[in-house]
Amino acid sequence: MQIGVAYSEAGQQLWLTIEMPDGSNVRDAIVRSGILQSFPTIDLETQKVGVFGRLVKPDTALRPGDRVEIYRSITCDPQTVPRRDSWRDDDE
Repeated sequence: MQIGVAYSEAGQQLWLTIEMPDGSNVRDAIVRSGILQSFPTIDLETQKVGVFGRLVKPDTALRPGDRVEIYRSITCDPQTVPRRDSWRDDDE
């Protein structure tokens, strides 16, 4: 079955399409993709993973066409960053 694996860091994104045997899970796809060698800072013990934007556990079974995503931690405090839609307040 064909699976996508996606990861992004500041200035660098990677999207891979790989073939996986039936019965594979999220962790299997990440390891087989080689993404851990390209981004050695990825720590699957602490980073969250998902399929199509939904958080899942690394042992979650995959279905054909799934997109595995590896999430990074937030790099700024959302409480201190101005909202992008704040311009709307000026128009009202």
